[in-house]
Amino acid sequence: MKTFYFDTLTSTQLYLKDLIKNTKPSLPLAVVCEMQTEGIGSRNNTWTSQKGNLFLSFALALSDLPKDLKLESSSIYFSYLLKETLESLGSKVFLKWPNDLYVNEDKVGGMITNVVNDTIICGVGLNLIKSKNGFASLDLELDKHIILESYFKNIEKKPLWKQVFSKYKINFCTNLNFFTYVKGRKVSLSEAVLENDGSLNINGERIYSLR
Repeated sequence: MKTFYFDTLTSTQLYLKDLIKNTKPSLPLAVVCEMQTEGIGSRNNTWTSQKGNLFLSFALALSDLPKDLKLESSSIYFSYLLKETLESLGSKVFLKWPNDLYVNEDKVGGMITNVVNDTIICGVGLNLIKSKNGFASLDLELDKHIILESYFKNIEKKPLWKQVFSKYKINFCTNLNFFTYVKGRKVSLSEAVLENDGSLNINGERIYSLR
């Protein structure tokens, strides 16, 4: 995957969105920076920037996605591939539905997905070092270039959704002590049933990832 590196950007995701909207770059394409001034987190929260952490966005043509992958499941799909990448490098990270990476009780990273034209853009924030604000970091020291090389190789393999989901479903038990947010409401995952399309069934209500 062709990758551009920057010292500082407002947001790798915003930069890549603008690039896709205003030009027709060759895909797949990734953007990485050392610092973000306006990083985007879940539910429009900011993602704290600190030099040494990983700030990444990558873009793929929708036509290059696995044929059985629904867009609603893309956050789970690409987040789980990142989880597997980090796990293969020695981390005990796990994926909390639908897009948050955790070590023990602490969030260490997350992903946002957006569709622009015929392109999916995935934005990743991953704490590789402890921040000055006390936010947790990954459970081992890893070079971001090694992470990216391994992650992009896993993406290029294009495993089917059903292959990725079958593994995530087994590991979903790690989610049961946590919460998610549905239309601004904090909802326990303890009673959630994970459906085959990646959605949750909580008390009869079907909930899809909108991230």
